[in-house]
Amino acid sequence: MNWYTLGQMLSAIRLGQKARTMDGSRTVIRTTDGLLWAEGRLSGQRVSLQDHLFTDLWTIYEDEDTVPWLPQRDAREQREREMLENQYMEWRAERRIE
Repeated sequence: MNWYTLGQMLSAIRLGQKARTMDGSRTVIRTTDGLLWAEGRLSGQRVSLQDHLFTDLWTIYEDEDTVPWLPQRDAREQREREMLENQYMEWRAERRIE
């Protein structure tokens, strides 16, 4: 089982995957609407990056809630890569002009 800081978790979590804190008190799921609370009274609401989340360790996992997201995952990740590549290429082109 791998443990991540908040920043590492945000970089590693894939569409449909869940992340849980070490003590199990908080669980989130990555959806096409962003990172949502997966359990508790805030279930379904967007996660607000508050100070206490930066001190948690997170583990990423998949369960039955992941299955509906699998068909969209590859296409979405490809789109994300293309957007990042385009931003980099634009930045690089601007640097050459300067």
